[in-house]
Amino acid sequence: MPRMKKLLFATLAACMALTGQAFAHAHLKSSTPAADSTIKQAPSELDLTFSEGLNPKFSGVTVTSPDRKTVKTGASMLMDGDKTLMVPLSDTLAPGKYTVEWHVLSTDGHKTNGSYSFTVAP
Repeated sequence: MPRMKKLLFATLAACMALTGQAFAHAHLKSSTPAADSTIKQAPSELDLTFSEGLNPKFSGVTVTSPDRKTVKTGASMLMDGDKTLMVPLSDTLAPGKYTVEWHVLSTDGHKTNGSYSFTVAP
């Protein structure tokens, strides 16, 4: 029976280790402007907050306007312990729905990406 307990313990330890790796990705926790929000004033920057620290060299954002053109952005920077990616917007956003596509590399080497939208009201 002790051998069976050792095998069970080893199996449980391996499962826990693999589960920990699955949750080690940087997930988008919040954004400003918020996803699916309607705002009255065009933002001058985007703030995307993630669940863990990011590598700035391999993280970025593309903003697409309602007419499907890419919005000019400035150099992004990290804030809040490298968990918030701040992206200045070089262009003033006209009213309409904008799409934000992001890709990040967490400091532990895991890549994630996603997208969300927000609307600037007229």
